Amino acid sequence: MDNITYPIKGACQCGGVTYDLLEPPLLVAACHCKECQKLSTSAFSITAMVNASSVKFSGLMKDWSRSADSGNISAAKFCPSCGNRIYHYNPDEPDKIKLKPCNLSDTRIIKPTVHVWVSEKQDWFNIPEGVKTFDKQPQ
Repeated sequence: MDNITYPIKGACQCGGVTYDLLEPPLLVAACHCKECQKLSTSAFSITAMVNASSVKFSGLMKDWSRSADSGNISAAKFCPSCGNRIYHYNPDEPDKIKLKPCNLSDTRIIKPTVHVWVSEKQDWFNIPEGVKTFDKQPQ
């Protein structure tokens, strides 16, 4: 991304959890599955896939998890005070995390290059032309 300086600071709504994103995300995705619609209380949830080593967290976080359609565990870390999701992860892949980037101080990196689970997307939302799409979760 042009003119973006790292690290970028991030924080939950109450400021109890803070972090520094040290380098650009590997990719930014919009997920349209029904679970992400519940999570975001919107049409989709945005995730920035990053190396776990590229983020430094401070503050207490709680855990939550569920089984995904793939059979993997979809785990999450969130602030116990305000409830903001900070990131998701697969316990079997600890080197990658799915950062919830809307709480960054510089949100210019939040431009999805891929849309997943478009089979469950809201009819009123139009995906921009030229963006890669997947009906479900890519393998």
